[in-house]
Amino acid sequence: MAERGRGWARAVRGLLLDVSGVLYDSGAGGGVPIAGSAEAVRRIKASGLKLQLCTNETQATRENFVRKLRAMGFDISAAQVTAPAPAACRLLRERGLRPHLLVHDDLVPEFAEINKTNPNCVVLGDAAENFTYANLNEAFRLLIGMEKPVLISLGKGRYYKETDGLKLDVGAYMKALEYACDVQAEVVGKPAKTFFESALAELGVPPEQAIMIGDDIVNDVGGAQQCGMRALQVRTGKYRSGVVVNTEPCTDSGRGKIKALLKQDKCIRVPLKTEEAVR
Repeated sequence: MAERGRGWARAVRGLLLDVSGVLYDSGAGGGVPIAGSAEAVRRIKASGLKLQLCTNETQATRENFVRKLRAMGFDISAAQVTAPAPAACRLLRERGLRPHLLVHDDLVPEFAEINKTNPNCVVLGDAAENFTYANLNEAFRLLIGMEKPVLISLGKGRYYKETDGLKLDVGAYMKALEYACDVQAEVVGKPAKTFFESALAELGVPPEQAIMIGDDIVNDVGGAQQCGMRALQVRTGKYRSGVVVNTEPCTDSGRGKIKALLKQDKCIRVPLKTEEAVR
């Protein structure tokens, strides 16, 4: 077991890190960093491993998101962040789609150069207080009136953690519109395989040489494993012990290498097969 662990650890050349619940907890005033997380990022970068943040953050533009992280002490650039909104903009341009946006006010500038007249699709993000009945019903009416409704969701998380507790995520509202309109949403963000492939391309590392670290057993761990990556779930953020099943013992030296970089014992190794991790 130890020898097998050393084998895969030696092959690791890069890490994908989730952000919310891993590096910081969001909340009033922009949130607070998780103890030791800024130092962990510094240690990872100093180790020579490549690093890319892979986030479903949709309450701010990528530039403002990076500005917030840097203010918390994280040495991160915009190029090191893979986020749903820029990916969605590329998709909209490629397919000639004109979105009706149901997103957070602070994310709207990300779509400034996208044609939004006479919408032929709906883009859904973590709109927070904008998830009102009136706004959801407007999105519903647009979709139900389309001959071929197109719903694009910037992630599909069920909930996330803020400093004052758990909050409903975009996935709950996505499911409501899917049900009401009898449509299957296109997910741009985790756990979509194409999103992880984009993050790996930006990282410059093949999946078998990368590890995903996150707090979400489905979107972080399951999504990464669909791409052939290994994954670790941290015991911070939205982690709940009752959700994690069939995990392997945390004794091999490969995981020890990552723990040493993180300088904490708050991660568990998850089996390679997604269906075992999320069953």
